[in-house]
Amino acid sequence: MAKEDLKHKDNQDGNFYVDNTCIDCGTCYWMAPQTFKFQGEQSIVYQQPKEENVEATYRALFSCPVTAIGAKEMGSIAHKVSQSIPYEIAGRVFHNGFHSEKSYGATSYFIQRPEGNVLIDSPRFAPKLAKSFEAMGGITLQLLTHKDDIADTDLYWERFGSTRMLHKADASGKTAKYEKLFNGEGDIAIDKDLIAIPVPGHTEGSVCFLYKNKFLFTGDHLAFSRELGHLYAFRRSCFYDFEVQIRSMKKLLNYEFEHVLPGHGSPIKADKETMRASLKKCLEWMEKNL
Repeated sequence: MAKEDLKHKDNQDGNFYVDNTCIDCGTCYWMAPQTFKFQGEQSIVYQQPKEENVEATYRALFSCPVTAIGAKEMGSIAHKVSQSIPYEIAGRVFHNGFHSEKSYGATSYFIQRPEGNVLIDSPRFAPKLAKSFEAMGGITLQLLTHKDDIADTDLYWERFGSTRMLHKADASGKTAKYEKLFNGEGDIAIDKDLIAIPVPGHTEGSVCFLYKNKFLFTGDHLAFSRELGHLYAFRRSCFYDFEVQIRSMKKLLNYEFEHVLPGHGSPIKADKETMRASLKKCLEWMEKNL
C-alpha cells in the first residue's frame, strides 16, 4: 500500500497522492491524465481530480504495479471501481488492471467469448481478479505477445489449466515448455476470429493478436504517442532489431483494425481508415529515426 509519509513532495495537496516507490511505468498518466503526470523520474498528482475524473483516478490506483498511488479516504466510489475490475473497453474486451512490476507495469487484457475466454499477456496474480475471471467463465487461452510481459502467467495457468501460447523465438527455460509455441513469421489462425501475427523487432519473437478484425493487441510493438499524434514504436526500447521492426510494421498495413491495445501506453480507437493513416505516419517516423 502507498504510504502518505513517503509521498512525493510535488503532489498537489488533496485526497490522492503518489509515494516515492513509483517506478514511472506510465500506467497512471495514461489511465488518468487529468490527475497524474510524469515529473523528474516519477509520477505525481499534479491536480486533484474533478468529480468526472475520480473513477479513472481510482482505476489507476488499483492498476499501479507497485501500489505507489494512495488515497487518504477511499469511500464508496473506490468500492464501486474495485468491483468493476476488469474494466470493459468494448465488445467484451476488458482491461484487467492489477499491472505487474514483473513486466514493468504492462497492461494485460481479457476477451470473454463463447469459444473460450482469452487472457492477453498477464496481470499480477490477485485472488480478486482470479475470482472475477472465474465468474466470467475462466481462461481457456493465454496469448503472450512477447517474453517481457509474462508476469504471473504461470499462476493463472495453475488456477485455470489454460493453454499458454508464445512465439518460439522468445521461449527459453521454463517458457520453452509452454503448451503451444508459434514458429516462423507467417500468420497463425488460432480460430475463425483470432489470429497471431508475428512481428519481430522489439524482441525476436514479438507477436500481435488480431481479434474480429477490430482489436489489435500489440504488446510492446506498437502504441500511440500523444506527443507525435500518431501510432508509434518504442525506438529506445527495441531489444532486437529496429529495421526488422519497420518491416513488421509494414506487414500490419495488410490488416484492418479499429482498436490498438498496447502493453505500454494508452489504448486508442479510431475508424479503420484513420488507423491506417496513423500507421503510415508511424512508418515514416520510424524510417527517419533508424
